[in-house]
Amino acid sequence: MIRIQQLKLPIRHTKEELEEKIGKTLRIPASSIVSYEIAKQSIDARKKDNLLYTYTIDVHVKEKEDRLIRQAKNRNVAKAEEGRYHFPEPGEKPLASPPVIIGMGPAGLFCGLMLARAGYMPVILERGGPVDVRQKKVEGFWKSGKLDPDCNVQFGEGGAGTFSDGKLNTLVKDSFGRNKKVLELFVEFGADPSILYVNKPHIGTDVLGGIVSAMREEIIRLGGQVHFFSKVTDLVTGDGRLKGLIVGDGQRIKTEAAVLAVGHSARDTFEMLYQKGIPMTQKAFAVGLRIQHPQEMIDVSQYGEGNRDILGAASYKLTFQAGNGRGVYSFCMCPGGYVVNASSEEGRLAVNGMSFHARDGRNANSALIVTVTPDDFPGNSPLAGVAYQRKLEEAAFQQGKGKIPVQLYGDFKEGRRSSAFGEVTPQMKGDHVFADLREILPSYLSGALTEGIDHFGKVIRGFDRPDAILAGIESRTSSPLRIERDSQFESNLRGLFPCGEGAGYAGGITSAAMDGIRVAEELCRRYRPFADRNEKG
Repeated sequence: MIRIQQLKLPIRHTKEELEEKIGKTLRIPASSIVSYEIAKQSIDARKKDNLLYTYTIDVHVKEKEDRLIRQAKNRNVAKAEEGRYHFPEPGEKPLASPPVIIGMGPAGLFCGLMLARAGYMPVILERGGPVDVRQKKVEGFWKSGKLDPDCNVQFGEGGAGTFSDGKLNTLVKDSFGRNKKVLELFVEFGADPSILYVNKPHIGTDVLGGIVSAMREEIIRLGGQVHFFSKVTDLVTGDGRLKGLIVGDGQRIKTEAAVLAVGHSARDTFEMLYQKGIPMTQKAFAVGLRIQHPQEMIDVSQYGEGNRDILGAASYKLTFQAGNGRGVYSFCMCPGGYVVNASSEEGRLAVNGMSFHARDGRNANSALIVTVTPDDFPGNSPLAGVAYQRKLEEAAFQQGKGKIPVQLYGDFKEGRRSSAFGEVTPQMKGDHVFADLREILPSYLSGALTEGIDHFGKVIRGFDRPDAILAGIESRTSSPLRIERDSQFESNLRGLFPCGEGAGYAGGITSAAMDGIRVAEELCRRYRPFADRNEKG
């Protein structure tokens, strides 16, 4: 197979034009192409009057590949390395009971799926509900303000990513093929195949729900178990090893291998682990506000006018270093999306962003966040970052009286409460109310955000417009702590395997899913499949 890189065509090209360009690059007629596959597609938008797709194409041809590569005399034409993901061969250590996975976000879900397909019959414990129940509870919360602390935007089947844009890009370096495996599994269970090659793949919250429930059914079909509304409240230990788990008010589940994939918002679980002496450390993260602009403004800035029909809603990624040395950057940008009330604790309020697959809403929104470090946290406890988040969320709840507090950027900058929206009208899930967001944020955060937004206005025209809508607080960008694990992914409590974003080893859907796969691989290397226990004693 031959790989062609940096193959460029106008964005409105045809399939025939792509095939013709492949043939010209290899100096062969199109009839000599047996098949081809798009490995990567990105947009070159440096010239707004000449937007281009840049492709990486893998091609099967009739002729000898080495000769064609030499003949092409093009450094972008080379032999394709056909590396594929391989799940390891199973170990020999027997399991007295199936492995248990605590949490059913991306890390737990993908870990469970890989183990189920390898014959380990995993048991998944999820504190929230299945997708359909969860969606009803979340919609009810957005309408009434009545919160279920165990089943909300943060907790339930699919994790926090279920109510998001469903972005699948990651910066994690991957030489083992896990990234592609994650994307392939999403496609297998219902995602659009284009996520395999587009530069910034996304699924959308409306599609993700069906995908994660289909994965759950596959786990069950293969002998696994999924238990909803089953919060782990304690660990059973002895001789430095995990012996079992306590669920809810006292149900005991025996296990010698448990994957801890609880997500970044499982604060009560973090507290329980801390009391049990599980080693964990403080970790830097970031907090800030959500900002809304007209999506059309972002489209024109990024791609010029008249290209929405083919390129869809445009996104952006922005970074800046403020005068106080703190990084300010955009995070979880949601084209055509909504700002949502993503709270999970009574008396505290947090926001997030969410897009449907079509990304056809009138507004773009993104978190604008500022780095915070353990130096900003109160005290030396590993849970100090949690306390920091909670303080901000309590202030946001009080400012909005339980509703999402919002403020126009011009008013935020001048330190006055807004009284009316401008040309930008809010697109939100959950009630909102005008408030003073500076009363929520420490001055070092609000000052850095103001500097950052003004700078971003020089990058994207109109980004600093006075009627841009800010909402707070965005506090759940990543876990505020790291649960320590060794090179074999195991805690000092033998048999407990911290995993995913909540444990501090991932930062988004794809990286969390990849970490879940890594932990599944480790369990496989150690243990015999549980389904084989009768055959081999």
